[in-house]
Amino acid sequence: MVRRKYARKEILFGGACALLAIGTLTFYIWQQSVLINLGYESSNLEKVKARLEEDIRRLDTEKAFLLAPNKVERIARDELHLASPRQDQIIYEGMTPAEEK
Repeated sequence: MVRRKYARKEILFGGACALLAIGTLTFYIWQQSVLINLGYESSNLEKVKARLEEDIRRLDTEKAFLLAPNKVERIARDELHLASPRQDQIIYEGMTPAEEK
């Protein structure tokens, strides 16, 4: 059995091809892993966005409840001990005395 002797150029070419193939596969695997990670991150961000939108809806509802005129008036009278202004405490600006009544 006779072994064929490879020329230096053939060995270098084979090594370069192997390195190129390994580099290409490494880049492809890296790219796929980055895409998978971006997909997970995107999914997590969508969940956070949905949770925040739900919080916004809940807070808007709570705001509307707290700013209801009857609620504000009850808090002003009961907790802050405020009273409606008397007629002599009201000042009309830009009106003549005849228009005030």
